[in-house]
Amino acid sequence: MKRSRVLAVLVGGVFIVAVMSLNRMLELMQGAGLKQRGETPAGQDLSHLQQKIDRLEHLLSDNNRLVATLRDSLLQRKAPWETGARANVSSDSHANDANLHMSVVYVVVVYQLLDVYDLLPFDNPDGGAWKQGFEIRYQGNEWDEQPLELFLVPHSHNDPGWLKTFDSYYQDQTKHILNNMLIKLSEDSRRKMIWAEISFFSKWWNDIDDQKREIVKRLLRAGQLELVTGGWVMADEANSHYFALLDQLIEGHQWIQRHLGVKPSSGWAVDPFGHSPSMTYLLKGAGLRDMVIQRVHYAVKKHFAKQQTLEFLWRQSWDSSSRSDITCHMMPFYSYDVPHTCGPNPAICCQFDFHRLPGGRVSCPWRIPPQPITEQNVQERALLLLDQYRQKSRLFHSPVLLVSLGDDFRFVESSEWDAQFSNYQKLFDYFDQHPELHVKARFGTLSDYFKALRRRLTAAGTTLPTLRGDFFTYSDRDDHYWSGYFTSRPFYKRLDRTLEATLRATEILFSLTTAEMRRYRGDGHLVADFPAHQHFQRLTTGRRSLALFQHHDGVTGTARDPVVVDYGTRLFHSILNLRQVLQSSAHWLLLLDKSQYHYDQSKPFLKMDDVISAQDALPQKTLLTLSDEPRSLIIFNPTEQLRTSVISIVVDSPDARVVDAQTGQPMTAQISAVWEEPTLASAEDFQLDFVAQLPPLSLVVYHVTKASVGSANRARYTFHRRGNPPTIQTEHFQVSRPEGPDTDAPLSLSNKHVQIWSSSETGLLQKLRLQSGLVRQVQVQFLWYGTTRNRDKSGAYLFLPGEEGLYSSSEPPLVRVSRGPVFSDITSCFRHFTHRVRLYHLEGHAGKSLEISNMVDIRSEVNRELAMRIVSNVASGNRFYSDLNSFQMQQRRTLAKLPLQAHFYPMTSASFLQDETSRVSLLSAQSQAVASLRPGELEVILDRRLQQDDNLGLGQGITDNKLTASLYQLLLEDRRGGAQVRGPNTAPWEIPRYDSQLPKLRPFLPLQSSLPCDVHLLNLRTLEDTQEAGSPSQEVALLLHRKGFDCSSAPEPPLQCSWSAHEEVDTLIYLLYVFLYY
Repeated sequence: MKRSRVLAVLVGGVFIVAVMSLNRMLELMQGAGLKQRGETPAGQDLSHLQQKIDRLEHLLSDNNRLVATLRDSLLQRKAPWETGARANVSSDSHANDANLHMSVVYVVVVYQLLDVYDLLPFDNPDGGAWKQGFEIRYQGNEWDEQPLELFLVPHSHNDPGWLKTFDSYYQDQTKHILNNMLIKLSEDSRRKMIWAEISFFSKWWNDIDDQKREIVKRLLRAGQLELVTGGWVMADEANSHYFALLDQLIEGHQWIQRHLGVKPSSGWAVDPFGHSPSMTYLLKGAGLRDMVIQRVHYAVKKHFAKQQTLEFLWRQSWDSSSRSDITCHMMPFYSYDVPHTCGPNPAICCQFDFHRLPGGRVSCPWRIPPQPITEQNVQERALLLLDQYRQKSRLFHSPVLLVSLGDDFRFVESSEWDAQFSNYQKLFDYFDQHPELHVKARFGTLSDYFKALRRRLTAAGTTLPTLRGDFFTYSDRDDHYWSGYFTSRPFYKRLDRTLEATLRATEILFSLTTAEMRRYRGDGHLVADFPAHQHFQRLTTGRRSLALFQHHDGVTGTARDPVVVDYGTRLFHSILNLRQVLQSSAHWLLLLDKSQYHYDQSKPFLKMDDVISAQDALPQKTLLTLSDEPRSLIIFNPTEQLRTSVISIVVDSPDARVVDAQTGQPMTAQISAVWEEPTLASAEDFQLDFVAQLPPLSLVVYHVTKASVGSANRARYTFHRRGNPPTIQTEHFQVSRPEGPDTDAPLSLSNKHVQIWSSSETGLLQKLRLQSGLVRQVQVQFLWYGTTRNRDKSGAYLFLPGEEGLYSSSEPPLVRVSRGPVFSDITSCFRHFTHRVRLYHLEGHAGKSLEISNMVDIRSEVNRELAMRIVSNVASGNRFYSDLNSFQMQQRRTLAKLPLQAHFYPMTSASFLQDETSRVSLLSAQSQAVASLRPGELEVILDRRLQQDDNLGLGQGITDNKLTASLYQLLLEDRRGGAQVRGPNTAPWEIPRYDSQLPKLRPFLPLQSSLPCDVHLLNLRTLEDTQEAGSPSQEVALLLHRKGFDCSSAPEPPLQCSWSAHEEVDTLIYLLYVFLYY
């Protein structure tokens, strides 16, 4: 024992010295940097600093291995709660106690999930009864001083859409669960339950009478019922954008506050397929203190169980304080069902799922059924169950134990309530009657459990470890990595983002409109003809449609085909309804004479520039008929920054002119062909693109007229196809074919910031050169993945790849190059996809990125997945970065010990790889899977078509593929003085109907200048009136996101916005408040 204690002190001391030395090195490096700043180029400074940081990371990784050795050496010691409040040493002296305690606490501070992945062998040996774990042993006297305190938490996980639609689940199961809950919880005050999905709860609330509503409130006050998380759904944490995650959380919490007057304090996320710290940040901001998670890689669970760190303080990676900490409980076993929650042996735990009693519809797969608890068997049954509880307890740091009781759609029938509660109560009564067992068991809620946990930890003088990182990519067994759903149903993932952008724009414009109306009238009321109530209903429906789709079988693409259609129909209808709100709001704001406003839904004053005909159709541009009379284009910029954007519309003439309606200044414009087929240009439709300067949150008016013949700048086209020159049909555009040496020469496009080279044979990108002189190989490739030949194959959830091969076609692709003053692009037409890379001729940062678009159609394929790979000579090693919910970036590491499918991660909107001198970033308009399988490479899965189920419950493959668009920005940055790119403008463009008697319009400019660069206006959300349900109030929720920036390089040219200080942000909030309320 003494040798073990000396080893612990020694390693702990090494760790502390190492940390102090590293801190000192950083201080010296920073000091040296300050001294050299005047005489050394900034790029060399940053390169030198990056090298040292990389070495420090390597040293920390080595040091963490020493830390793991220390912790392993302490595994055989007792936990602190086993000996009261003392540290876990058999003391020789208080000094040694203190040293050991200090070293262990220090270990906790630096717990990083990336380091855990480096340490784990991922070998998955058979653990016995707990297949993915290990044998758990105990002496029996561990609870003599501190009795085991157990909370059995009844729950029913209700998916708002999966095998059935949301409405079908409600009618068939959910409403019966909630109806029975009122009766059965009221029968015995000792009974408790938790509920998570507010989408279902609110629908049920609308169906019940006032008497039942009072019972609900009484159960909440008594602590028998607890609403956990409080979100509209139990959201997916991989594909969802943080706007949607927050919005569904607000929708649920606002509903709870309005109808029940309570506030959730604990989170419950037992079914999302992996977990993100972005979600924990939002939960903490919403007032939650605690949370429970389940779906974590089985090897990570095993490691945490060995370390007794299944409960921890989850901290954000950027936070050096404890402000973002949330207490997290990780379930240790395979699933959240009863067989995998009472202890490590599912065959025994299943015997205590009394819904599976003989004669019912559900049985135990291990063929040992439950027994009703009687006086004759209660002792044997209680001791058998207690043994499982005790084994599970040994995996945690305290003698307080959480055990869930439930599964998907449990407690539908009254008989199940009786079977579960009555049999467990008999077991609990037996425990109470035998104090020598040292166990106190009862039904509880999450709040009950975490309150007891804090009490025990405080009494023992211990704290939970702190952890940073995320829990992707999830694997439940063997090589079954759930990375397929990062891309499944990409059409609907894109539609999700379309609704999100439309909802955000509508929220902001509606809030600005109602505030401006109240100020215009001067009496706090809205204009009588403005349909505020109907518009607010449309907003609410849009919020809830987006929220519902964030369910972990919605945006994930893992529901059955009819359910996907139901989700898509909700998204589609919400987009149409929100557009009505946009049109009506913009109409009022733009009118110079407000008395001329009149709302007529059948004859809208404005119409949108595109039309979506069905839930599974891509948008089609509206044709604008031109004449000598000006047609007005209304453009809304929903961002907080001045934007330079390229606006694209379709007109009926190849000669058009665009001017600013206020100043008469002509805008740089370009006419391009609308290609009905790759070589056939429309003779009636033409694409008009022009450059617009859009102030923040503005509605800007432009006039479009027919111009004199030949006066408009028209795109020029060059066509390439190896061996078979195409026949081009167009009468309005100059077309050429390469001849002589130009036939095989690389294709090249350039603007003031960047030059690109592409293959003349395929049109695919090969190389980039920046204005700074930095040149990087950046090749675009396409490839197929098949599925494995093993019994288990890829499906909606799983990615189990088989053969991998570069995309090839029996016929060479048609390559079309266009050049013009607004943009130039190269389009490659392959059989399964049309790929386009476009370069905008814009000043500033908007011209520094390449726009990449793919139109994908793999409906002819069988068990294949199409991927786009970017191959560069950036020396990124085994590291790259992907975003989490568009909220933060997370480092990823490619490890040889993991299979290929384990290296795909969720990319909600961004990923990048970098070396000392350059960075390649890929920004995405839709969520999908991303990986870096080799240094310098990024690849994304574009679409998946899989014929079979992957045996995870869905019962079907994914074969409902659509013609699917995907959009990206590709950015090469010089890290010696690089630049940043802004995302595409998501503003909807609005077109008034032509009428010579149209009222006069004026632009709407609510802000005099852009907000600071690091302040993003996330939303301006009108709240519901507390007195009049379903109507807008005068209160608006202002949501600001203060973003973090990479300061390793400065943008060139500098950003045209200021940087905020705390005082500036405070002033900004006050000014917006004044605008909205006064």
